[in-house]
Amino acid sequence: MEAEPELHVVVLTGAGDRAFSAGADIDHMRTASALQARSYAQRGHQATARLESFPRPVIAAVNGYALGGGCELALACDLRLASEDARFGLPEVNLGILPGWGGTQRLARTTSSGFAKELIFTGRMCSAEEALRQGLVNQVTTAAGLMDRALELADEIAAKPAWSIATAKEVVNLALDGDLRGHLARELDAFALAFTTADQREGMDAFIEKRPARFVGH
Repeated sequence: MEAEPELHVVVLTGAGDRAFSAGADIDHMRTASALQARSYAQRGHQATARLESFPRPVIAAVNGYALGGGCELALACDLRLASEDARFGLPEVNLGILPGWGGTQRLARTTSSGFAKELIFTGRMCSAEEALRQGLVNQVTTAAGLMDRALELADEIAAKPAWSIATAKEVVNLALDGDLRGHLARELDAFALAFTTADQREGMDAFIEKRPARFVGH
């Protein structure tokens, strides 16, 4: 796709109107080893890094739920539009783990460390309006108008000189970089380590069994 001369802007959205992406298959993940968890997180890091470094602007049109890895994919996009019924969250702590696809870094950089910690520590969801206030999304639209607005914005950007836009994206990303790669490596280690704990298994078992988790702290 990077080599397509006619490609100026990418719009990423979910199938249907219920979810942008509701996250991972917990039933599959709950028996994963630390090595398997690390491999899973590495694939997420590769996907989000490709979005972030893609030489064209990427717009996330978030319809419905954007949870866990879905929220992290949206955070790796350049711009985020949300339908008024969209919901965002990084609920991994409810499963005894933590975000593993870059959410610990990109949410704090996109919003604030305080909001990122609140959302990650509580595992709660936030509404589209709260996401707008916190800077997590750029615009909120009606559900019916989401794709029209995303395509309108894409057309507006596509009318600008492609080299200038691609270079501006690269340079703006440098302002946010800091030691992002080093911090992401620490997140990757922590995500894998979570899969050696009793709380990871308890959290995911409780989710599948639809009961409150009984965490023990290790």
